[in-house]
Amino acid sequence: MTESAIPTSANPKQRTVFYVSDGTGITAEGFGHSLLAQFEKLLIREVRLPFIDSMAKAQEALEKINRCSEVESTRPLVFSTLVNPEIAAVMRDANAFVINLFASFVAPLEQELNMKSTHTIGRLHNVADSQQYKNRIEAINFSLAHDDGQSSANLKDADVILVGVSRSGKTPTSLYLAMQHGLKAANYPLIPEDFERKKLPPALLAYRSKLFGLSITPERLSQVRNERRPGSQYASLNNCRHEVAEAEHMMRREGIRWLSSTTKSIEEIATTILQEIHPERLVY
Repeated sequence: MTESAIPTSANPKQRTVFYVSDGTGITAEGFGHSLLAQFEKLLIREVRLPFIDSMAKAQEALEKINRCSEVESTRPLVFSTLVNPEIAAVMRDANAFVINLFASFVAPLEQELNMKSTHTIGRLHNVADSQQYKNRIEAINFSLAHDDGQSSANLKDADVILVGVSRSGKTPTSLYLAMQHGLKAANYPLIPEDFERKKLPPALLAYRSKLFGLSITPERLSQVRNERRPGSQYASLNNCRHEVAEAEHMMRREGIRWLSSTTKSIEEIATTILQEIHPERLVY
């Protein structure tokens, strides 16, 4: 269980949010984030309560939630993915606004599908034995081995090769594509030497159809680079303007599809790439 100190003063625009699950809590957290993103002025403090798989742990979680409600004088929000009906029922005694995803949606699905659900805890763990899961692990290993152009070996096996200037978001996007979608995503930097030659890196010439470019505004790029190498020529705004302009010109000249990562989340970038490169991966 992870949490920060409970504040002693209540704020009507600040609420504590608990993610309660018998597993990792990723589903509850993702669902909660999607809903709470609709309330821009809401300040939230998040508490994750994973692996609540016994009555004793459920009671402990309940006490934590009720204590928070008492201290803050405001009901916390609880997003729950507890599957076991008896354990989930404990949350009904919480002095909180509780949303149980399974209680809300499993019963209607049972009726629509005309079958009973298994109510099995940790059902997603079974995917570890699936070929899809093994493919995803293989994709992650591939992306790590082909990060930032460190290896040109087996680029023919890549599903996509991301290109762009340094610190434009290539590495996190590659790893997200591998982890979430099982794509073998390599990434390769475009550097000043490439701009001087006015050509793509030689290792990429045979794989134009796999290339997808990421760009970024010079201002944002300078900010990101200054966090890593403050005050350097590498991070200067003038240098960033030059590199971004040259990279975008090269991508247009070479016919490479590209987008700006400046205002987009990793999820949005990845989905756009899938639509462009592998739309079939959006269908499972």
